[in-house]
Amino acid sequence: MKIIKSLLVTAIIASMSSCGNQRKQVSSLETEIDSVSYAVGLNIGLQTTRQFKNGFEEVNKEVFIQGFLNGVDSLSFLMDEKDVVPLLNSYFQKKQQAEMKKKAEETKRNKEEGEAFLAENKTKEGVKTTESGLQYIVLKEGKGKTPTKTDKVKVHYHGTLIDGTVFDSSVDRGNPTTFGVSQVIKGWTEGLQLMKQGAKFKFFIPANLAYGSQGQGTKIKGNSVLIFDVELLEIVKK
Repeated sequence: MKIIKSLLVTAIIASMSSCGNQRKQVSSLETEIDSVSYAVGLNIGLQTTRQFKNGFEEVNKEVFIQGFLNGVDSLSFLMDEKDVVPLLNSYFQKKQQAEMKKKAEETKRNKEEGEAFLAENKTKEGVKTTESGLQYIVLKEGKGKTPTKTDKVKVHYHGTLIDGTVFDSSVDRGNPTTFGVSQVIKGWTEGLQLMKQGAKFKFFIPANLAYGSQGQGTKIKGNSVLIFDVELLEIVKK
């Protein structure tokens, strides 16, 4: 179990650092071995900290370190050794189930909120809806060619959730991006083929034309409707 391995590493580090008063503190790295040793220790420390935050952020570090040290000296156990593994399995199984339930509830809520948003949005002035359910507004008409599925395009875009949360933006980065029309989510593939070079559209993309019930990354949760301002700068020559 990754979390348990992470805790073990943390305990080793913590138990070594607890002896810091008896050890000489290193203030510089004199040799290659010194540098590599420090790098290994630093890397393990950083990874362990991240795993604590992502997997067992509720840890009581003092009690955890005591448990590790008791295991090392094999004395003064506060619980029977045979109960350790069943306890851990039970706790992390319940934790996983709770997280799955929370995700399912969040996904259901996003679906309901997304459907309500799209139902209202489609009635607004200027909003057009395609057969697939993609909604869009023409912010600026283009005058060039329209891309096909086999084309590559250069675009500027700004993506948000329906609550205004920005999850990605080439505009904010100040750097347009290039990709194949068929290499992106379905809503983009369809939407780009409605545009002419130089056009700027706002897309309202249902979850089934985006990342579905699984979501993407930390900001795009399951069943999220995505909103994009997209400017088609160029159809890239083959």
